[in-house]
Amino acid sequence: MVVVPLRLMLLAIPFTAQARDETKPEVPTITVSGTGTQAVAPDTAFVTFGMETAGKSLAETQRQNNQGMQKVTERLRELQIEKERIQTSSFTVSPQYKPSPRRPTETPPAPPEIIGYMVSSTITVELRNLEKIGIVIEASLAAGANHFRGLNWALRDEQQARQSALKSAVAKAREKATVLSEALKVKLVRLISASEGDRGVRPLAHAPRSMLAMEAGGGEPPIFAGELKVEASVTLVYEIGPE
Repeated sequence: MVVVPLRLMLLAIPFTAQARDETKPEVPTITVSGTGTQAVAPDTAFVTFGMETAGKSLAETQRQNNQGMQKVTERLRELQIEKERIQTSSFTVSPQYKPSPRRPTETPPAPPEIIGYMVSSTITVELRNLEKIGIVIEASLAAGANHFRGLNWALRDEQQARQSALKSAVAKAREKATVLSEALKVKLVRLISASEGDRGVRPLAHAPRSMLAMEAGGGEPPIFAGELKVEASVTLVYEIGPE
């Protein structure tokens, strides 16, 4: 038989009572969310293009590809593009195989035969002077680049636009909370919590606001800068009570 000291038993009694006293009823709440947007014109562009070179010898194919891309980068430097703004974004080597016979033979198939190589390299150029975009594209293709991979817009500093979008999101969330409280015939007692959710930056779907037009007599393509939409979201939790 195990004997429990009386002192330990007495200490356990008030601890249990205290734990029960700390139990509180759940506070009624409502949760609302809002999304805000801010449209801004981009101030930076990223142009990506490259060169694909095919040949029988890997060393010779790679040498030709390197020489071609060297001409492209030299042309970019002539256009006053800083070397810090030019970055190799990919470099791949792909073997080219001899086509398999259409009709299978009775003998076991031979391993694929390499008949050549494809070397592909791409570079991405950061442009802060948007008026140079068309010129850079035209000059790069004329210098030997045979693949244009795309054009992306960006903002160097998104902070101000994000803050404006966040203020708009908070205002919309508060408006939702007010409408809900009136419809439910309750009142907003206090704000319990607020959490932010970043929605990112993306191009707007409507017509562009600005255009980098082709110069008269020039060959560079017209470039539409348009606008970027900076989005932010917020979630608010309110304690509610009777009116």
